[in-house]
Amino acid sequence: MRGKVGLVIGIGVGYVLGTRAGRERYEQIKTQALKVWNLDPVQDQVDKVKDFAKSSAMALPKTLWNTAVKVTKAASGDRGTAGDRLDAAIEAGKDSVDDVASAAGTTKKAVKKAADDAIDGVADAAGRGGS
Repeated sequence: MRGKVGLVIGIGVGYVLGTRAGRERYEQIKTQALKVWNLDPVQDQVDKVKDFAKSSAMALPKTLWNTAVKVTKAASGDRGTAGDRLDAAIEAGKDSVDDVASAAGTTKKAVKKAADDAIDGVADAAGRGGS
């Protein structure tokens, strides 16, 4: 409940301050933000994050796919009864849980590091070129 009240108060304060500053001040802030955003060092950081997302973020889907293949192979094998195949599929799924968790953790850490690096790069670029 306290969080909701704080959110409502924050929105209200932001609205009041925003309306007092007026449209002209908003346009000034927007112009400055766009200048910083369009700086080459900032765009370099944006490109780094995009490249990272394309390459590293595939670790988790690849692991999930491999797990699905293992479970499917175990379930559709020719050995034993349907119950045996179900047990094999369940066992394959359990064996893959650690792989999926590890890939998710690795992806999370890598994404956080890339975001932190990008934020630091943007802050540095803004400090050099935005003044």
